[in-house]
Amino acid sequence: PRRPTLGPAAAALCALLALTACQGSPEAGRPNTAPPSTTTSPTPTGPSTPTWTAEEQAAITAAEQRYRAARAAIDKALNDPTKPSRKPLEAAGLAGTWVTAAIDDARSLRTNGWYRAGGVEVRSVKPEMVDLDAPQPEVTLATCVDSSATTLHFQKDRKVVPVGPGTSRRNSFTAKVVYAPRVGTTAKAWLVVEEKAIGKC
Repeated sequence: PRRPTLGPAAAALCALLALTACQGSPEAGRPNTAPPSTTTSPTPTGPSTPTWTAEEQAAITAAEQRYRAARAAIDKALNDPTKPSRKPLEAAGLAGTWVTAAIDDARSLRTNGWYRAGGVEVRSVKPEMVDLDAPQPEVTLATCVDSSATTLHFQKDRKVVPVGPGTSRRNSFTAKVVYAPRVGTTAKAWLVVEEKAIGKC
C-alpha cells in the first residue's frame, strides 16, 4: 500500500527534527523558536591622550627642567648637610612647602651626624595638568624617582649607617610647579612649590 504524501508543513517539521538530532542537541526533537540575538559588543576604546598647545608644551618643558634642577639641588644639600641649604635650594627653584621639607631633611641629617651620598635618578616626568589661565600659571607633573644609588654615611668616619630594610627605593610623586615671583624679588620664574608621594613606580 502507498504511504500518504506529507504536506509541505509536515515535511519541513520532519527535516528540522532530523537536523536537530544529528547535531547532538539535548533538546533534540524540539525546534528552536528563540529569536536571534541582536545585541552587539561595544567597540573598546583606548585612553585619550591630552593634546597640548604650543604654549602649554613650552610651560611643561620649563616645569620639567625646573623640577630636575630642584632634585639635583636637594641631592647636593643632603650630600653635605653641614652647609647652609636655603639659598642654594631657593636659587634652584624650590619654594613653598617643598623647600621647607628639603631644609628639614638636611637639618635632620646634620643633627644625626649623617650625610647622604649619591643622588636620585628621575626616571620619568609626565604632565598631568596645565592651567595657564590661573592667577599663578600652574603645571602638575607625575614623576618616578629612583633613590637606589643613595646611601647614608656617618660624618665622623664616612662609614655606612646600618639601617634595616626600608621603603621602596622607586617612588612616584606629584609635583606642583607654578609661575610666580622668586623670594624677595618681583622677577617671575617656574618654581616647584609642592611634592607629594603617591606610591611606588
